[in-house]
Amino acid sequence: MSFRTAYKDPTKITVTLPKTLLVRLDEYVPSRKRSRFIAEAIESRLALEEQLTALDETAGAWSDGNHPEMETEEDIDRWIDDIRASWSASDGEHHG
Repeated sequence: MSFRTAYKDPTKITVTLPKTLLVRLDEYVPSRKRSRFIAEAIESRLALEEQLTALDETAGAWSDGNHPEMETEEDIDRWIDDIRASWSASDGEHHG
């Protein structure tokens, strides 16, 4: 979801901020642009939290035992080269 989509249905809330944080906000963001700035900051932080949650939830999903073809660094390099070669073959261009 883009910020512009999220901002189409604004709802007023009351929040409490540390005074030092508000002073810093005042230094950089005009008062008429605060809501948008804060909403963008929250959206950005939530995206990060969602990514961290996804990483936590999928931790351990990869098992070396299930992928013996990638046992060494050379195996991994070969796999990457094969993937890149398939891209070049599929679009007729060289990406090197």
